[in-house]
Parts: sequence; structure tokens; C-alpha cells
Amino acid sequence: MIKLQVIGNLGKDCITNTVNGKSVINFNVAHTEKFRDSSGQQKEKTTWVECAYWTDRTGIAPYLKKGTQVYAEGTPEIRTFTRNDGSFGASLTLRVFSVQLLGSGGSVGRSTTDDSTPEPQLSGSDSPADDLPF
Repeated sequence: MIKLQVIGNLGKDCITNTVNGKSVINFNVAHTEKFRDSSGQQKEKTTWVECAYWTDRTGIAPYLKKGTQVYAEGTPEIRTFTRNDGSFGASLTLRVFSVQLLGSGGSVGRSTTDDSTPEPQLSGSDSPADDLPF
């Protein structure tokens, strides 16, 4: 298994959907890296990660708002697509196993395990992602 850990800020509020009777929280995380190029100019590069968190415990969803800093961990996937102009593109997606709020809006430290009904940290074959229809 390949595991990816992402720390960044949400680009927009999350969306919660139900697919085949399972709940999924979709959100995107941006990480911006600052660096100097070969000529010494300050540059920025932002990487966006689309996240899908398959869980029955959606108590964290109201806290996943635009600008909130989060830590998300899961399995990466690359999705390819064709743009309207015919060119090909790719995006990095993450099948999230756990998510934790890191800051913004007084929600510091809230994680998926802080709900009134504790949510276990999911991994391996215990993950709802193993039940996905695709």
C-alpha cells in the first residue's frame, strides 16, 4: 500500500453525498510551496489534492470549510481526463482514511475521532474504501 499525507488548506467547503448507501465527504486541499528558481526569483507552486473520505460518521463535515487547515491521510490515485480542447490532463486524488483539523475558526485539534460517537482510525481491510463499487 502507498500512503500519502497532506497538510494544507481547503479550497472550498466540503460536499457530503451518499453513493450506493455509503456517505462520502468530498473536499480539496491546496499546499503551496515557496522556492527560488535558478535565477534567484521567488516562486510559488500550489498542488491541489482532491479528497474523498468514505465514512458513516460525517460529524466533521460542518468543520471542513474553505480556508481551514487540515491533515489528511490515505491512498493516492491519479485520475486522467480529456479537456474540452482535446488535451489530456491528470489530477491527484486521495482516498482518505483519516482527517484532522489543524486550525482556523476555533476548531483547532478537532479530528474524526472527536465525535460524540468515537470513530476508529481506519486502515487496511477495515476501511470502508474496500467496499467501493469501483
